Order: sequence, then structure tokens, then C-alpha cells
Amino acid sequence: MNFAFDLDTMWYMLVGLLFTGYAILDGFDLGVGALHLFTKTDRDRRVMLNAIGPVWDGNEIWLVTGGGALFAAFPEVYATVFSGFYMAFILLLVTLIFRAVAIEFRSKQPMLWWRRFWDVSFNAGSLLTALLIGVALGNIAHGIPLDAAHEFTGGFWSLLNPYAVLVGLTTVTLFAMHGAIYMVMKTEGELHDTMRRWARRAIGVFSVFYIATTVVTIIVLPHMTVNMRNHPWLFVVPVVNVLAIINIFRQLRRGRDFRAFLSSALSMAALMAIFGIGMFPNLVLSRPDVANSLTIFNSASSPKTLGIMLIIAAIGMPLVVAYTTVIYRVFRGKVRLDSHSY
Repeated sequence: MNFAFDLDTMWYMLVGLLFTGYAILDGFDLGVGALHLFTKTDRDRRVMLNAIGPVWDGNEIWLVTGGGALFAAFPEVYATVFSGFYMAFILLLVTLIFRAVAIEFRSKQPMLWWRRFWDVSFNAGSLLTALLIGVALGNIAHGIPLDAAHEFTGGFWSLLNPYAVLVGLTTVTLFAMHGAIYMVMKTEGELHDTMRRWARRAIGVFSVFYIATTVVTIIVLPHMTVNMRNHPWLFVVPVVNVLAIINIFRQLRRGRDFRAFLSSALSMAALMAIFGIGMFPNLVLSRPDVANSLTIFNSASSPKTLGIMLIIAAIGMPLVVAYTTVIYRVFRGKVRLDSHSY
């Protein structure tokens, strides 16, 4: 692993940072959606929708920005992944669209069948989105068949290999945990107590999947541990992750809901860092012919392009962070329904 401070490495880290921001912010949106259908009353479901209603679309800015940065910094990776995963990404777009429409349409009519339809759409869209994101990450870590021209030679069903599905299920449980903790912060009364119980259970379920995924990764994908074995100081990242997960239990037990949410966000950031460390310098691993892999060096734009983009990012990133900060500050506090609520 080469830690040289060059533009290729910087953009690898910046793209990773953008996708990490998306995972943390839209992760709790998707988690709330995954849990939405399990509540019993119309009021509780409305509270859950209004907990994410003011922020969900802003959270997806991080996904759009991350995709744009990937396209500009590593265009060959963008072309290979988006063409190879074409059907999967179309399905992902459908789930995102149905999820967004469900949020806006659910409360427009009072009929029970209408609300149930959009409840199912919101829940299914959130679950499938989380699952597909995890499956995509699992395939990138596992490796996909690329030819010498870096074109994907597999098919849609080959993407649903056991390891990718395991990572997908782990992602669903991670987002459900994150969403439940967010709802603990945003609710009060009986729903708050319910969400606290769900958060504790979700942490336990996620921990089981996380341990299983870690063990399978070490056994099946030894390349994902090479950088850490060569640089033992990097083991501080998984240690931070484990401590963050333990601290979620601790903070929830003490009633410090916001600190529990911060610990959950820290855990997600650590997991993304572990993934990035394991992949470096690969962006798309080729299997079985590793020589066809796309790395930060053979797929990056020209140094001039990366340099100009770095200036643009230095201007744009503070604006994105400022926008996100203002939105969350304006809509902080517990959710209370009124005539303008979803």
C-alpha cells in the first residue's frame, strides 16, 4: 500500500468521503423506511415519515455528488460499473423513485387502501435500496469478471453471489439500526419507547451479521486484509468501529440518544474506511484475472483535470456541508404532527 500524497490517492479518499456522507445521512432514511411498515398505527407511520421528510432529499445530494466525482475523477470506473451493473442500477433507481413518491403521496388521500399501498412501496423501496447498495459493495470487494478492455463480461444473476448477498443483508441491518437510533432521537412517548427497544434489537442483529461478514471476508477474500497486515497501525480503524458499536449500547442505556446516533455514524464511517483500506489501490477488482482490475492509477483522469476538480471541490464541499448543517439545525428536535405534516 503506497501512501504517497498524490492526486489519484486524494481523489480516492474524496470519493470515499462523499459516499461515506451518503451512507451516514441517507442510511438512517433507508433504515426508517425499512422499519416503517412494522409500526401499527397511522399516526406512528406519519411521525416516521415526518422525521425524515425535511431532510431525505438533501441527504441524496451526497450520492449525486459522489457519482459525479467518480465520473470526473475515474471515468473508466464509472463506465465499467454503470454499464456492467446496468440492470441493477435501473432497479435501484426504480426503488429510489417509488420511495420518494411514497413519502409525498401517502397522506394525500385518506383511504386505507391508498395509504397501505404507499406504506408497502416506501418499505419495499427502502429495503431494496439498502440491499442493492450492499450487493454492489460486496461485488466490488469480491471481484467481477473484466476483460482486457475493462469491460464487464458477467451477467445480472452473477452479481447475486453468496458473498454479495451477505454484504447486502448486513447493509440492511446496519441501516435499520441507524434508522432506529435516529427515530429514538426524533420521537417521544410510547413510540419513543418502542423505537428504543427496536434500536437495541437492531444493534444485536447487525452485530451478528457484521461478525459473520468479517469472518467470511477474512477466509474468502484475503486480499481485503493485505493492507492492514502490511501496516498494523491501520487496525486502529476496526478497533474504533467495535468501540463505537459498544458505545451505542452504553449511550442508549444512559438515555443519551444523540450520542448514540453519533456513535452509529462513527461506526458507519469506520466501516467505509475499512472497505476503502481493503480495496486500495483497486477501485474495481477483476476476478479471476486480477491483471484486468481498475485501479486509481490506470483509471484516473489526467493530473490537470484532477487538479482543477480539486479546486472546484474545495469551493463546493463547504457549501454542501453548510447546506446540510443548516437544514438539520432548522428541523432539529422532536417530531410533532400538524396540518402541514405528511
